[in-house]
Amino acid sequence: MNTLGQILREQRESKGLLLRQVAASLEMDTALLSKFERDERFPKKEQIIAFALFYKIDSNQLLIEWLSDKLANELVNENIAIEALKLAEKKVELLRRKVNDYNK
Repeated sequence: MNTLGQILREQRESKGLLLRQVAASLEMDTALLSKFERDERFPKKEQIIAFALFYKIDSNQLLIEWLSDKLANELVNENIAIEALKLAEKKVELLRRKVNDYNK
């Protein structure tokens, strides 16, 4: 199981690209890209989509990796993290139903 940073680094290296080449193509600072790859910072959602387009990979899968890393980092020190995630899943389903009912 890889982190988002590891996935980004693997994509870059598999294409034989340097950090500065990717950073220039995505109009971002090389140091920032390096921090993303080392999991020291989290990209914004828009940046995740830009990475997916640049590397020609599935944006939904990359967004799932991004969200799961964010959640895992937020909850890593919580003893009740798994229970909270289970409850959050139910709440997401409930909120989606409310939105769908409202949009009908």
